Amino acid sequence: MTIESLVRDFGYLAVFIGTFLEGETILVVAGFAAYEAYLRLEWVIVAAFFGSLFGDQLYFFIGRYKGESLLKKYRSWEPRVNRFRKMMARHETWFILVFRFLYGLRTVAPFAIGLSSVRLRKFILLNILSAAIWAVTLGLLGYFFGQVMEAVLHDIKKYELIIMAGIFLVASIIFVLKRFRRRRKRSGGSVMTRRERLK
Repeated sequence: MTIESLVRDFGYLAVFIGTFLEGETILVVAGFAAYEAYLRLEWVIVAAFFGSLFGDQLYFFIGRYKGESLLKKYRSWEPRVNRFRKMMARHETWFILVFRFLYGLRTVAPFAIGLSSVRLRKFILLNILSAAIWAVTLGLLGYFFGQVMEAVLHDIKKYELIIMAGIFLVASIIFVLKRFRRRRKRSGGSVMTRRERLK
């Protein structure tokens, strides 16, 4: 099975599922695939819009109706959720509009917003606006990345698999580094706590 048939057969579904879960990388790759004419850019953007919108709306409802009980069960979530609550208190509207553009916050932020006192109607309207801007921006970013690569490489078809793999590799490295840094912060905090107890 070629990359062309994979993208053609599962492209829009992959974009929807990927953006439902987190999705920056899959959307940029899909934008690149649209430039290569495996997908249509407008349908990539539509799939990304609905995936992102439904995913964040689900995390919001989980935070709204199950958030407190989940925080009691998973104490490690508390520091990040509390940080987002403070941001919400200061910049509620702007935080809802921009959180999906901040890498690694796509699941925690709407969960924290659900725990806040923000009105459901306000979140839905801002979530729709933010998802639309996000899907268009990153979809076009992938598409124009394809144009730039073609200008540099001239025959981009020879290198498309390497380029797509490279995008995934860079995104994976960023993800792993962020996870590693977060774990180090947590372990540093727990060491401090033990030292304080010894005093």
